[in-house]
Amino acid sequence: MNSDASLTTLDSLQADIAELIDRLPSLKHRQFIHQALTTILNLADTEIERLDWKILTAALTDMERGFKLFYDYRHVRKISIFGSARLQPEHPAYQMALEFSHAVTQMGFMVITGGGAGIMQAGHEGAGKENSFGLNIQLPFEQQANPVIDGDAKLINFKYFFTRKLFFLKESDAVALFAGGFGTQDEAFECMTLSQTGKFGPVPLILIDHPGGDYWHSWSNYINQQLVNNGLVSPDDPSLYTVTNNLQVAYDVIRNFYRVYHSSRYVGNQLVIRLREDLSDDQVVELNDSFSDILVSGTIYKSQALPAEAQDETFDLPRLVLHFNQRDLGRLYQMISMINNMGIVTEEEAAHPERK
Repeated sequence: MNSDASLTTLDSLQADIAELIDRLPSLKHRQFIHQALTTILNLADTEIERLDWKILTAALTDMERGFKLFYDYRHVRKISIFGSARLQPEHPAYQMALEFSHAVTQMGFMVITGGGAGIMQAGHEGAGKENSFGLNIQLPFEQQANPVIDGDAKLINFKYFFTRKLFFLKESDAVALFAGGFGTQDEAFECMTLSQTGKFGPVPLILIDHPGGDYWHSWSNYINQQLVNNGLVSPDDPSLYTVTNNLQVAYDVIRNFYRVYHSSRYVGNQLVIRLREDLSDDQVVELNDSFSDILVSGTIYKSQALPAEAQDETFDLPRLVLHFNQRDLGRLYQMISMINNMGIVTEEEAAHPERK
């Protein structure tokens, strides 16, 4: 848009937005609303293609649906289950996914799948419709909603894979992967890449084979032989995930991950780790002795909520603060594992890892 009339119109719209925001001083997150609207107006002042506007509009529509759906479930921990749409109910991986999803709902989690057939349907059958989310994708083949989630309010049909993946990972407190094709491999490597770079998690990632199967064990051997041994990833990166053919191991990994560790966030360049139970001074010394290599400066120290966390719903939880190098994520997962072996957690608390 370069005409004087267009510029005048945009200037007028920008003024209207500023006035609207000023008239709503109590509007929550007003600065981000202003920024989002301004970004759209800035694009309107740029020569971009009609297709670009279609992509932007469809992506925003996808995100609107996702944000609205998950808002009411923001305090419930959820597990994403990935796997083939082609596996039939008689396949052992299908039966394991069904058993797994039922068990984790008994632990208090809800289940997210892609909403289709195969492993996705097994996840919903085990969890039941009331504990299931379906994040479907609009495809010309293979991806009709399964009968468990079809017609449910917790089913979304996404236009784009990237917005669908956003909600899979944004909403997941654990990820379980069963055997699958290119899509499952894509989801596995997406999880690994975003975990390795600190863009996702920390959360437990479990790769589940059926007894006698070696789908993920062979995959893990490839990672070790071709990536780790050739220096293409860190020797600590396999700490990001667990490979097993035993569902009890999978349950224990999820439960133990949230035994003491609750969640984390960055405040400036400081990593703040929220805990369900406080650690002793001696235990913090042990953490410093074991993990000083991942610190840019200073030490790991105990803290209450920082001033920037004043409105945080986890305000009352004890914390550890560290200047993490944001590179050695495998080591960070190892530290979380050590933290979870510390602290004094009651049996009743340990039985409820889903409390968020």
